[in-house]
Amino acid sequence: MLTINKGINEGTAVFTLEGRLDTNTSPDLEKELNENLEGITDLTMDFASLDYISSAGLRVLLSTQKAMAKKGELKVTNVNDTIMDIFEMTGFTEILSIVPASKEAGREE
Repeated sequence: MLTINKGINEGTAVFTLEGRLDTNTSPDLEKELNENLEGITDLTMDFASLDYISSAGLRVLLSTQKAMAKKGELKVTNVNDTIMDIFEMTGFTEILSIVPASKEAGREE
């Protein structure tokens, strides 16, 4: 299960993902992104509550990164250690702009 919360305001969008981004849920995220990125130049994807990402989820991130590189910036924030390990193993740390949680939010929950 994946919950997608989004906030969009004047060229800026924040997508907060909660749950699992996998083969079953990645089409939902892809649909939401395709429907909402018109005119967006600054996209932040907040992974604070994302528990898991599969290769299907990585594919959505890669296609989103390619689309945003043409018109603005994609930042990924609040990545947990498990997902960061996946990013490191797959080389996504070289592709994505990953903002450490401590720089994005000045508080701990």
